Amino acid sequence: MDQYVTKEKLTEFIQAAFSEDVGDGDHSTLAAVPPGLEGSAELIIKEDGIIAGLALAKMIFHHFDKDLKVMLKLKDGQEVKKGDIGLTVSGKAASILTTERLVLNCLQRMSAIATKTNRLNKLIQHTSAQLLDTRKTTPNFRVMEKWAVAIGGGKNHRFALYDMVMLKDNHIDFAGGISNAVNSTREYLKKNRLDLKIEVETRNLEEVKEVLEVGGVDIIMLDNMDESTMRAAVRLIAGKYKTEASGGITEASIKTVAECGVDYISVGALTHHVKSMDISLKAVKHHQQTEA
Repeated sequence: MDQYVTKEKLTEFIQAAFSEDVGDGDHSTLAAVPPGLEGSAELIIKEDGIIAGLALAKMIFHHFDKDLKVMLKLKDGQEVKKGDIGLTVSGKAASILTTERLVLNCLQRMSAIATKTNRLNKLIQHTSAQLLDTRKTTPNFRVMEKWAVAIGGGKNHRFALYDMVMLKDNHIDFAGGISNAVNSTREYLKKNRLDLKIEVETRNLEEVKEVLEVGGVDIIMLDNMDESTMRAAVRLIAGKYKTEASGGITEASIKTVAECGVDYISVGALTHHVKSMDISLKAVKHHQQTEA
């Protein structure tokens, strides 16, 4: 994930987010708060979970106003309880007010994702299966969401369309079958000198057998299979290729899926079906106005 969480990508995101939110000015703050007023605020955690996004929050504050003093009280990935203080920020009150919502939006969503990831991970920790995310992310917020999965203890699947080949049901159907899809893909990668892993989705044991027959892949996805079919597929593959269970896997079913012996379990709900953690930023004091 380090190759995607770069200062350049984060700065690009922060700039776009401020452009969207602030536009030509935070007129509420500009109208009501004296420009030289100094103040402080605390980030208050209002429910239990795993905190994620504190490092990003510090970047956001400093991007907007390099003179803001940010003190992190917790670390990303740390278990938190209701009432904990995540960070304190002090400096120009106007800067704190204008950055507040962007900081909270990121922290609330990232913490929810990290918390869900951590909870599901604990359910499968007695197995060798690894929990994966998917591309079911919020447009233009993917870096942060996948970062949060990693903070929560999950493993990032492919980041985007360009860093891995995944031949899903529609690719296979349009290509005219598994053999055609895989052979065409191998030719394409060779011709374009691309070193990318190939994953193929299978929906039943017959398709698993087709992949084993054609070969030349890295991962076989077992999509929406019931427990007995999945166990049979794992036995059939016999470690020749890595296996990934996918499709409608929930908190209630993930333990059973992991015990089928798969290498990976992908759960789109890690990023597309979470309720933001309750976190707030509250002013704790303000100082005398200084010269603007």
